[in-house]
Amino acid sequence: MDTATFVRHQTRPGCPPLVPELRLHLATAVTPLWEATEESLAATGTPPPYWAFAWAGGQALARLIIDQPNLVAGRSVVDVGSGSGLVALAAARSGAARVEAADIDPFAVAAIALNATLNGLSVAARSDDLIGRDEGWATVLVGDLCYERSLAERLVPWLRGLAARGADVLLSDPGRAYLPTEGMVELARYAVPVDLELEDRLLRDTAVFRLGVVG
Repeated sequence: MDTATFVRHQTRPGCPPLVPELRLHLATAVTPLWEATEESLAATGTPPPYWAFAWAGGQALARLIIDQPNLVAGRSVVDVGSGSGLVALAAARSGAARVEAADIDPFAVAAIALNATLNGLSVAARSDDLIGRDEGWATVLVGDLCYERSLAERLVPWLRGLAARGADVLLSDPGRAYLPTEGMVELARYAVPVDLELEDRLLRDTAVFRLGVVG
């Protein structure tokens, strides 16, 4: 089964609670999808199916972009660790000149393409690891990626470097352990409905920040 077929078989089109303007291929139940991924794809080292859920950080950042399209309108935008592509889709809907959605999981790349088609939006899905690279993006979007130390230690210095050369770096987070504390300007805060099977509560208090230069 190819990646796009797997995504279609394991999900149903639906709208994230905080972003009803957009539709995604979403898992209807958490456990069966996780089990299907583990049983069918463990041999290939497939990552957990983060692409099948509308995480709090992504919903908050997408909401802000739709409410304030000036943040991305006419700009070249990249969404890093895109998952379902929700944030990238919000940027495309809000008038970004070019939108790229990057995720190293091939199933996420398939989901991004399917979700772009579902919404009639143009988003370029990429499977390469962009951390450490600079392709001149005007706006860099990051939704809920500070959940793991090793990832945050690579991600944050790279984002600060992009901010230092003039990129607008917007980062959303629901209180993960490795969120940076310095140089963060809060732009918005939302109570985001989430699945109790994924989180330890039904609402996650989630903030969107602009990442600045430190020192």
